Amino acid sequence: MGDGMVLKLEDGRLIYSSPIQNIAPILDMSVMDYHNEKHDQMFACCGMAPEGSLRIIRSGISVDRLLRTAPIYQGITAIWTLKMRMSDPYHSFLVLSFVEETRVLSVGVNFTDVTDSVGFQPDVSTLACGLVDDGLLVQIHQNSVRICMPTAVAHSGGIVSSSPICSSWSPDTIGISLGAVGHNLIVVATSNPCFLIILGVKFLSLNNYEVFEMQHVRLQSELSCISIPQKHITRKDFASLPAGVDISNVFVIGTHKPSIEIVSFVHGQGISVLATGTISLTNTTGTTISGCVPQDVRLVLVDRLYVLSGLRNGMLLRFEWPTASWASDLPSYRTSLFEKSGFLKTSPAAIFSPQLSGINSCERPKDNDAVHLQLIAVRRIGITPVFLVPLNDSLDADVIALSDRPWLIQAARHSLSYISISFEPSTCVTPVCSPECPKGLLFVAENSLHLVEMVHSKRLNVQKFHLGGTPRKVLYHSDSRLLLVLRTDLVNDSFSSDICCLDPLSGSVVSSFKFDLGETGKSMELVRVGNEQVLVVGTSLSFGPAIMPSGEAESTKGRLIVLCLEQLQNSDSGSMAICSKAGSSSQRASPFCEPTGYTGEQMSNSSPCSSPNDSCDGLKLEDGEAWHLRLAYTSTFPGVVLAICPYLEHYFLASSGNAFYVCGFPNDNPQRVKRFAVERTRFMIVSLTAYFTRIAVGDCRDGVLFYSYHEDAKKLEQIYCDPVQRLVADCLLTNLETAIVSDRKGSIAVLTSASQLEDNVSPECNLTFCCSYYMGEIAMTIRKGSFSYKLPVEDAFKGRDGGSNVIDISHNAITAGTLLGSIVIFIPISREDYDLLKAVQARLAVHPLTAPILGNNHSEFRSRENQPTVPKILDGDMLAQFLELTSIQQEAVLALPCATAEVSSSFRSPHSPISVDQVVQLLERIHYALN
Repeated sequence: MGDGMVLKLEDGRLIYSSPIQNIAPILDMSVMDYHNEKHDQMFACCGMAPEGSLRIIRSGISVDRLLRTAPIYQGITAIWTLKMRMSDPYHSFLVLSFVEETRVLSVGVNFTDVTDSVGFQPDVSTLACGLVDDGLLVQIHQNSVRICMPTAVAHSGGIVSSSPICSSWSPDTIGISLGAVGHNLIVVATSNPCFLIILGVKFLSLNNYEVFEMQHVRLQSELSCISIPQKHITRKDFASLPAGVDISNVFVIGTHKPSIEIVSFVHGQGISVLATGTISLTNTTGTTISGCVPQDVRLVLVDRLYVLSGLRNGMLLRFEWPTASWASDLPSYRTSLFEKSGFLKTSPAAIFSPQLSGINSCERPKDNDAVHLQLIAVRRIGITPVFLVPLNDSLDADVIALSDRPWLIQAARHSLSYISISFEPSTCVTPVCSPECPKGLLFVAENSLHLVEMVHSKRLNVQKFHLGGTPRKVLYHSDSRLLLVLRTDLVNDSFSSDICCLDPLSGSVVSSFKFDLGETGKSMELVRVGNEQVLVVGTSLSFGPAIMPSGEAESTKGRLIVLCLEQLQNSDSGSMAICSKAGSSSQRASPFCEPTGYTGEQMSNSSPCSSPNDSCDGLKLEDGEAWHLRLAYTSTFPGVVLAICPYLEHYFLASSGNAFYVCGFPNDNPQRVKRFAVERTRFMIVSLTAYFTRIAVGDCRDGVLFYSYHEDAKKLEQIYCDPVQRLVADCLLTNLETAIVSDRKGSIAVLTSASQLEDNVSPECNLTFCCSYYMGEIAMTIRKGSFSYKLPVEDAFKGRDGGSNVIDISHNAITAGTLLGSIVIFIPISREDYDLLKAVQARLAVHPLTAPILGNNHSEFRSRENQPTVPKILDGDMLAQFLELTSIQQEAVLALPCATAEVSSSFRSPHSPISVDQVVQLLERIHYALN
């Protein structure tokens, strides 16, 4: 019912070691895109008293926001961090390249401008920079290559001189288009004409160096990117290298052909092409995908050597050195949901040509023995160019892929495995290592520099605000940008339940409304009255359970309360004035403040408040702005008010025991509530939901009941009922005909009235099962929405008929939170896609690489507590494993004989093969939007 901890025994004493994060039970949640990052997050009521808390849950890797500068960095094109010596543990300089300017800042507690002391030319845009040798920094710009020896003013290890010592090299008559810097190696490229030039640094005398040309070759195709490995490998890694490859003298290039090439340069022997691969990708219609020019390339060495390439059209590729056993020796593995993300897979995988090199054959050594790299995986991670930034100089370092948003590529994983980073879209990023922040990342977003640190130790991406008591309900009030949280089980002599207004930025309580002693809050909803929103609350007037073991309602009475959330503003005379509606919804944190984001567990339980009959005082958020809850209306009901739901534009629904009412505000007056109609069920009502005119009532024993309200006659009429008795936990209407319902036995079911005719209907008309899914966990809350990310539109996602085939996950997805702390997302798909994935799931459930680890029958488990004839919802965790497999492993899974796989006869004939590309494209389209 709260976080745990790891304790360590040392010297006869127990020492706290680390926390165990636990968000169970999830009693309520609200899903929204609070930061406008095109990425939803969840505000969840978690835990029980005294460990109750509000959790802000997001997919991806969590980041701690350490520092944000003022938005004064317009026009940044690239950023780098540099060391002063190869062996230095920390970075010394931060280089900022603008459109027509370069600035160098020192890395430390304060970032100080040291451009003049470093020696970089300030009036040009830097294309690349790096450390070529200890104390020698290199700046590459369009006109020249410049080496600099910084002074002691810029760094304690610099030369003792009033100004830095610099020298330059420039190409003849043509400009530099690209460059890269490695240990004792500088590589630059030109365009029109296209040349690749290898440069070295020569020692002349003390503090006197010069750049000289070692070799140049003419290119058939213009280069698009260059990458040089920054760190030599250890002796144990030599066994992982292909024959003939020496990391100390290789670099990788990308060409406009388009292709990637691994090139070796040995002084005195010249340039040779070790490996190459042409990029030729098509979509499902057979049309060549445009924009496949490499934007960035990186060489990675983890167990085997491979190349990552980010393309200008937002796609990510992985090439590997082909070996006879490259697929057979891969281990089996399983991952969690949030480690599984995938994107567009092209068809066919790749087309290789014997003429692979961008280097002109007449001006370079022969490359007849060049290896044809194998394209292992293709993913789409956005629609903007993909930049690759390793977290450190090691060849096995994880890599940040920066496109529409940042992603972390897990270098040690096979195929392509990555997870989103919970940060807004950025234009540039670089790792920064300092004594104060050894694992920092510096993002450029919205013209500001953001220093953050990824939190790898957390199992979940969760921010926690300790509340005390048990949080039962949470709502987001858009006008005030506050969270409204209903709490119970509070330890106080005068009250045990209240509603608090919480600032989601700081976690502080702005104001609260306390219920009477012995009264417990049960439900609440925001309901529109005219142009404003009021909070309608349902309570129980005594302790104890509201439902008898038989399912009937206890005789306990309840109360319906209407609260107004009002803004207090300072008037010109200095007095406080009440404004019933918020003005602008601006951020309370100034954009010029240094610290940003969530600031940790700051919780105030001392917000002043009088009795429930009076409004409580609010705490100020800004000068001249404060919010408080004011009591507008109260009425006693014959039973506990367990459920409240907005209905149409002028009404709301409220349950009381086994009855529910249609209520409204006459003349849009929140101080008056009128009951227009009432209807009763057999047992206690636990949930109410509405979609347009349709009402779904959750009866704790009789299941889901559909009602319609006849406004003219002011009468409620039951039109459909559940085909089985069901212990309803929660229910949600997705449209006029479809309801998603969870029960207290651990199942989720989809019920519909679409197959029924509404002529001569009667209460005996049953809803029809669409599908079901056994989770083994009780989902107490179901909401629309998901951790979705806006899917980019691209021709590769179009269907066979040329129309859009994009799944609108942000509007159609359903999210459920369970008592065991699981978050489950359900997505509707077409019948054709369902049949295809059902056949794939049947094969995955029995293949040795993807079958349940304990050998359980997957189909039998997901069918529990449901009728055998009801179609089963597909298991996304099982299907997502397909994206983690290599191409050969995927082919092996789909090649399983029908005797060992339950294949849908309605989908295809038993001997009809399933296309790997079709399956991967469908799965990646879904999981990309979710992750």
